[in-house]
Amino acid sequence: MTTRPLRIAPSILSADFARLGEQCQEVIDAGADWLHVDVMDGHYVPNITIGLPVVEALRKALPDAFLDVHLMIDNPDDFVGPFARAGADLVCFHPEASRHPHRAVHTIKSLGKKAGLAINPATPLSWIDHLAHDLDMVLIMSVNPGFGGQAFIPHTLEKIAQLKARHDELGVDLDIEVDGGVSPSNAAQLRQAGANVLVAGSAIFGAPNYKEAIDAIRQQATL
Repeated sequence: MTTRPLRIAPSILSADFARLGEQCQEVIDAGADWLHVDVMDGHYVPNITIGLPVVEALRKALPDAFLDVHLMIDNPDDFVGPFARAGADLVCFHPEASRHPHRAVHTIKSLGKKAGLAINPATPLSWIDHLAHDLDMVLIMSVNPGFGGQAFIPHTLEKIAQLKARHDELGVDLDIEVDGGVSPSNAAQLRQAGANVLVAGSAIFGAPNYKEAIDAIRQQATL
């Protein structure tokens, strides 16, 4: 099991956008560690969500919140800097969508923010090999990116374990985040495989009580 601190990161993709600021504050008050912000452009993925103005507004409304911004967009090279400056604490992007992943990572780091790479279900882990020492986090997608509410892909557990082993081989100790279909029913398996940042959307925002939903995931992940 990973020794890195467990983080629960509700995905605001599943929030009521008409009450976004209020609901984000509510999940923080309920015990969320991070807020996971999914940015989609309708090109890299078949959906359009939010952009820079929303990140800026969340930073202004929630100055102490940790904003974990996941860019599911084409050409992230041009946007990692603007999102970092808009208030993201961590900017994560998909390396196969980037022309120069190394440069993009260092742009994020130069602005004093954490950098992450996102790995899709069919993306090989080898993408991280030459960037691992510059990264803070690797995000393993446990669904195909683009929509909330999808079912968890079971072989993700093996991929997380392989990533943890790869970290050991490379001599790094990064946060391992998993996004897609996370719930109390698989939280223990995810944690045991090596993940320490659990992104949950509908399992939290779709629950009648946010605190109970977050506590249930946390309790299962610490068994």
